[in-house]
Amino acid sequence: MEFVILTGLSGAGKTNALHAMEDSGFYCVDNLPPLLLDTFFDLCINSTDIRLKKVAVVADARSGEMFADIPEVLSKLRLEGKQFKILFLDAKPDVLLVRYKGTRRKHPLIGEITSGSLEDAVALENELMNGVREMADYVVDTTVMNPNELKERVTTLFSAGAGDSLIVTCMSFGYKYGIPPEADLVFDVRCLPNPFYIKELKTLSGLDEQVCDYILGFEVSERFMQKLYEFIDYTLPLYREEGKSELVIGVGCTGGRHRSVTVARLLNTHFIENGQKSAIHHRDIWKA
Repeated sequence: MEFVILTGLSGAGKTNALHAMEDSGFYCVDNLPPLLLDTFFDLCINSTDIRLKKVAVVADARSGEMFADIPEVLSKLRLEGKQFKILFLDAKPDVLLVRYKGTRRKHPLIGEITSGSLEDAVALENELMNGVREMADYVVDTTVMNPNELKERVTTLFSAGAGDSLIVTCMSFGYKYGIPPEADLVFDVRCLPNPFYIKELKTLSGLDEQVCDYILGFEVSERFMQKLYEFIDYTLPLYREEGKSELVIGVGCTGGRHRSVTVARLLNTHFIENGQKSAIHHRDIWKA
């Protein structure tokens, strides 16, 4: 049975993520009180209904005071040997504020704040979520994601089953837009030859073979990739043995359009050719 607990900050995109999981064949339950997780898990695993063998459950701050019990509930489930994954959706506070003000929806913890301040409600939830965030198998930061990008990420994570031992995500980005907070490993490829200064290549991206050929046409680039492959091939089994569910590899250049995209593509191909489940995401490729 696949059992996924979806949680995270209010406004981080749980509804969109749940829709993506439903589209991927999960039986979805929204806003289940944490104390019922154990009971619902047992119901699913003992059921003969095939629909209850692939389940996603949302448990979050909407449960009010009951949500305070979730770290204890999750720890108890794991101590009992029950197999499940936790997907945690995160986002920066300032972005959550903008999203809430845009939708004009009421934050679930606003009633817990004496000041009635949305900013204080967001800060309180962020503090309450620290324990669950640390327990999560997958942490997806949606700060700079649109709904389609979030759906693609969630679909990639669970398309082949939440029981996969390790999923790698190769993420290209531009340093001018900030380092992706969800990245476990970050490689700076600004040391490689820059196609931006070549007139014929400036308007292209790392998705174009002309750009890839230019970057790989230098000995320094070939040696860089060889060393990178060696490092990744050595460390990946260590992460797998540790029990890590997702490894996010950030590859950054100045603008996130040429070098980082090329290297992320090469890494993704390397993983797939070696039988490792891998996905790719170009965070900043279309930004000016």
